[in-house]
Amino acid sequence: MPSANEQIGQLIAQVRQEKGLTQAAFANRLQTSQSAVNRIEHGRQNLSLETLGRISEVLNKQLISLSGTVNLRIEGGHALHGDITLKTSKNAAVALLCASLLNYGVTRFKAFPRIEEVNRIIEVLESIGVQVRWLENNDLEIRRPEQLSLEKLDVIAARKTRSVLMLIGPLLHDYDHFKIPYAGGCKLGTRTVQPHLFALDEFGVNIIAKSGHYNVSVHKKTPSEDIVLYESGNTVTNNVLMAAARTPEQTVIQAASGDYMVQDLCYFLQALGVKIDGIGSQFLTIRGVERIKKNVTYAPTEDPIEAMFFISAAITTNSKITVRRTPIKWIGLELFKLKKMGVAFHLSEPYKAANGRVDLADVTVEKHNGQLRALTEKLHPNLYPGLNPDNLPYFVLIAAMCHGRTLIHDWMYENRALYYTELTKIGALVELADPHRIYVTGPTKFSTADVVCPPALRPASLLLIGMLAADGTSILRNVYTINRGYEDLAERLNSLGAHITVLHDI
Repeated sequence: MPSANEQIGQLIAQVRQEKGLTQAAFANRLQTSQSAVNRIEHGRQNLSLETLGRISEVLNKQLISLSGTVNLRIEGGHALHGDITLKTSKNAAVALLCASLLNYGVTRFKAFPRIEEVNRIIEVLESIGVQVRWLENNDLEIRRPEQLSLEKLDVIAARKTRSVLMLIGPLLHDYDHFKIPYAGGCKLGTRTVQPHLFALDEFGVNIIAKSGHYNVSVHKKTPSEDIVLYESGNTVTNNVLMAAARTPEQTVIQAASGDYMVQDLCYFLQALGVKIDGIGSQFLTIRGVERIKKNVTYAPTEDPIEAMFFISAAITTNSKITVRRTPIKWIGLELFKLKKMGVAFHLSEPYKAANGRVDLADVTVEKHNGQLRALTEKLHPNLYPGLNPDNLPYFVLIAAMCHGRTLIHDWMYENRALYYTELTKIGALVELADPHRIYVTGPTKFSTADVVCPPALRPASLLLIGMLAADGTSILRNVYTINRGYEDLAERLNSLGAHITVLHDI
């Protein structure tokens, strides 16, 4: 009878082959040698839980069941150095996965992010009959069948992400009735679905909340007038874009979001043959295609929020690093604010993203040596091209490094400002003025702590950065929330000189 190591090795080899990976390609993703992979697959190498977890992540398949949580041990106080290349956008990725249902041809996305949020949507797609296959270089191939098995939809996976709401836009073209589980995601207070209901009603969609799900019925029609969004949100704009994408008559959206993930979706829809004018503005004009069957390859743009994460990490740890492939126009205001706070940085000559549409540049952040100053004006998010709502949290840390007191007004979410006070556990001076406003006083000398991640992606990632700046060892527990939005984050930070160890509680 094969040993446990041999059985696990056989399973790894089988899954690797199903994913279309050679041993060499698999070794490259694991950042090990092909001979090591060969030993693993033949059961000749003992495997730690950390290694098994890493293999599961690379193969996008849980090989063994690990109860408990994933934690990080952070040995702080080490300056970062070198350069980091950004991954493609998480928020764009989940919208693009939903939009792939519009296409009866083969959809291939280049260099797709392998993160928990993406995994959840893939699980949902596979549960209804969509064939999803990871290829080399993290390319993702998607083939949808003529008929989806909507009754088999993976409810557990769907409820872990709010992005599941964006299935309504593509599904309304082919189905008269279906159910969508209540959306989950970060716990940032009540996030109404009312804008989706009002907007999709113009396409003949009726959505009724039942116990545990939304009951969607469709009597498809063409909007008789311009659609004015009740709220200029990203997911509702994307939903309406996908509803319009297979509506041949002209659709006009007013008060649309022009944010980066909406722009990326627009560029993909154009690749499918949909005509869209006004990309990046609050007014979108769409002329759809009744049926789409096209073999298409699209490269999502790099993530501007991840860019801000690494820029913030450099500033908080007083380090010099270069953030490569940064979508500079998508963080233009953020960079200008940083300049006024005294942050020195340099931009390379701009160049195009792989999709040929978005301007990128390499951003080198210099050491500040404690010379930053608080802005006299408050910091607050706004619609594009304002300061991105998901970038605002990183200014909490940056403000903590400044001399003076900063007012941060996070007006878009009910609860997120409350989570910023978690930074007091690692030495930051954060005063809660009300559920939307905080005062941050610096400069800060961060301290070590043992903390459980709050259930919100950006505030959780702030704790990680703050711990990198604290002299000594900290523990950040249950980092699933961070893994929803960032790929291989501990490993990538370690490549910049951080000292982070992944721990598994069993």
